[in-house]
Amino acid sequence: MKGRPTIYDNKDVVERAQKVFWTKGFTATSLDDLLDAMGIGSGSFYNAFKGGKKELFRKAINQRREAFNQFKEAISQSETPIDLIKDFFRSIAKADRQTHIQGCIIVNTVVEMASLDKDLENEAVEILKEVEQLYTATIKKAQKNGTLKNQTDPAILGRYLITLYNGINVTRRMYPDNKVLIKQIEMQLEIIS
Repeated sequence: MKGRPTIYDNKDVVERAQKVFWTKGFTATSLDDLLDAMGIGSGSFYNAFKGGKKELFRKAINQRREAFNQFKEAISQSETPIDLIKDFFRSIAKADRQTHIQGCIIVNTVVEMASLDKDLENEAVEILKEVEQLYTATIKKAQKNGTLKNQTDPAILGRYLITLYNGINVTRRMYPDNKVLIKQIEMQLEIIS
């Protein structure tokens, strides 16, 4: 006889928790916040997430890794992958005010966990490094096939783009204005023309 499916396999439930973490951060998010958002009781929560709030948070940030993997797949199939990267950055400026204020859950995690939890900090850093590696590999390929003029070391350009991403996620909190952000982003993207 099969038991009820465990809740941590339910992407929707983890996504609801992710939204709370994204808005409030790990530390400020209470168990009650999570239970309300997820629509479950504390017994079900601890049955599904033996590691408690930390385990749920790890699953929440790893859902962002899944989104990155979809982007990676799109890049690998694109005839103009540099344009996809540029469009990704441009899409940041098109977000609504609330999204600007929230920033990126992965970048937020690196900052928040720096002095709180090395495991969670390292998990977030690893996701950003995977994105950086994707940028580096894409740039290297574009340089070789002549679709990218800038011949700066691809590793430096990949790191530049991840630095731009980290910075823009702070800047958009300061200036949650799409017109300001798109001008900043377009200026920065000139380096990969």
